[in-house]
Amino acid sequence: MIDTVLERFLRYVVIDTQSDPASSAQPSTEKQKDLGRLLVDELLAIGLSDAHLDEHGNVYATIPANVEKPVPVICFCSHMDTAPDFTGTNVRPQIVRNYQGGDIRLTGDTSRVIRVADNPELNAQIGHDIVTTDGTTLLGADDKAGVAEIMTAAQYLMDHPEIRRGKIRILFTTDEEIGRGADKVDLQKLGASFGYTLDGSTVGEIENETFSADGVDIAINGVAIHPGTAKGKMENAIKIASEIVARLPKDIAPETTEGKQGFIHPVDISGSMEKAHISLIIRDFVEEGLKTKETLLEELTKEVMKAYPGSTFTFTIKEQYRNMKVALDRHPMVVDNLVEAVRRIGLTPELHSIRGGTDGSRLSFMGLPCPNIFTGGHAYHSPLEWVSRQDMEKSVETIVELVKVWEERTPG
Repeated sequence: MIDTVLERFLRYVVIDTQSDPASSAQPSTEKQKDLGRLLVDELLAIGLSDAHLDEHGNVYATIPANVEKPVPVICFCSHMDTAPDFTGTNVRPQIVRNYQGGDIRLTGDTSRVIRVADNPELNAQIGHDIVTTDGTTLLGADDKAGVAEIMTAAQYLMDHPEIRRGKIRILFTTDEEIGRGADKVDLQKLGASFGYTLDGSTVGEIENETFSADGVDIAINGVAIHPGTAKGKMENAIKIASEIVARLPKDIAPETTEGKQGFIHPVDISGSMEKAHISLIIRDFVEEGLKTKETLLEELTKEVMKAYPGSTFTFTIKEQYRNMKVALDRHPMVVDNLVEAVRRIGLTPELHSIRGGTDGSRLSFMGLPCPNIFTGGHAYHSPLEWVSRQDMEKSVETIVELVKVWEERTPG
């Protein structure tokens, strides 16, 4: 079995595992299980005898402890699905070996160029082997780089029993890209105290904070009537919905915010003259910020509806995930041990906030405090996605070193 992190990665990205937000099943696409079954076979082959795929497509496996002292059980987690934003069918990975700088023009669609101006991280990649697509698909480094890194670290630990370790659990999830990655995870079966997602980006970055997130659905019931006799009677639900969207504050949008600023973002609008529907996502780093934006949105909607006395609306808020930092701050050793591991492999750890979420966001509030470790991938969800072999190897080293840190820092 080929077992370098690069060759594992190349093997995994050609398997189409895109998730589908329109599906209510989990996994949302059966093809995600194709990768899951391959991973189970490989885990069994390296000696993880309990490796299995559950009915929801999640993969579980255990690296057994080789010490008697009670080291906390830690879990390493990545997701198998790729984003529905751009096609992931017929991925053809390309390797730029010994990269010497400059823009990278992709071979399958030469109009697509990975430009240094847009990817300043390339300046740190001189001499590296860079994996891209041919420009006609996304690559899937999000999160197959993480999967390959966990798999490679698992084999390394099994091949080196002299490395003292507690019990380690491995978890690969489905449907993370559509916000359902943790929905069907059985934490009791997992049996871990703390976790780490491998789903970050630049080497050295540790993500210990995410957005808090809610979804809002606005359903509008207008007044439908034949347009020939509509004067003074029709209240067109499409126009009402459009007016609500048009009134959204322009300075509280994804395209006008950065850093710790939150936003209101319409993601879908549909309807007819009689009924219309708007879906929005609300993001902020604190729950108070979510509530403020939701109140603003509801008041804005009510103001629009005043001009349409015959129409009605419903305003529904659904919690999606919360800022993982709240849970992580209760268990500082989880991040502290990771910081130490990153230092030991020769990198400078940098704590970062994510303007988004990960499986770790949900898992942290389900009872598994779970920061996010870098994978080396960049330009996710696009045909310009890329990752360095050497950076993936650094992620593997981090996993192995982190296992050592947990064992060393647990009293005997």
